[in-house]
Amino acid sequence: MTDDATSPRVRYEKKDHVAYVTLDRPHVLNAMDTRMHAELADVWDDVEADDEVRAAVLTGAGERAFTVGQDLKERARLDTEGTAPTSFGSRGQPGWPRLTDRFTLSKPVVARVNGFALGGGFELALACDIVVASEDAVFALPEVRLGLVPGAGGVFRLFRQLPQKVAMGHLLTGRRLDAATALRYGLVNEVVPADRLDACVAEWTGDLVRAAPLSVRAIREAALKSFDMPLEEAFTARYPWEERRRHSGDAVEGPRAFAEKRDPVWSGR
Repeated sequence: MTDDATSPRVRYEKKDHVAYVTLDRPHVLNAMDTRMHAELADVWDDVEADDEVRAAVLTGAGERAFTVGQDLKERARLDTEGTAPTSFGSRGQPGWPRLTDRFTLSKPVVARVNGFALGGGFELALACDIVVASEDAVFALPEVRLGLVPGAGGVFRLFRQLPQKVAMGHLLTGRRLDAATALRYGLVNEVVPADRLDACVAEWTGDLVRAAPLSVRAIREAALKSFDMPLEEAFTARYPWEERRRHSGDAVEGPRAFAEKRDPVWSGR
């Protein structure tokens, strides 16, 4: 199977307040080419703009891979054509800002990881808020073996999310982590058999959708923005989504629904 000139690289569906984003090149293990990145940019724009969407799920088509990252055959062709090598971040490249450096995205993204999550695939998982992996998932940043760097945040996020010696070992060698090891280090939230993957993801998205959408966005924003702040500064920093939540109808609806012994009805406003 080869890519059709007109076929999309990404499948995008929305259902019950959840956006489902599927990298759809299973014949090349969902390798990401420039066209896929351009399509993903439109998807993430829509996820952010649509107030009916409260969470997103990112996954790869087929059973073999989440994604193996950059399409190296395309990269080799671009090198031959004289296209400048990439470095850290996606500025100036198709699809900028990509999920890995789209720091203004305010909604949680759940990674549904099946099979290989290599290179840019691992970087995507590291950029997601919640990661659910099948038992056969494999994670690695092999860029060092290819004369490249993990430029989509892998260097920065892995060093923050793992003990430093462990992170450096994997960054400098490209060694792989299996799903059980990733779980032990807290890189993923759950590891389940492949036939339980969709059900587990649905449990997470169900909980996210039941939560107050403005609270989710405010908490996510505060956690990420305050990560490197001194604790005292974190308490006094400005969080725009928290300001919106505090003055919203949902801030009143939650306590009222509790007092009236009913489920809250969130407006997101």
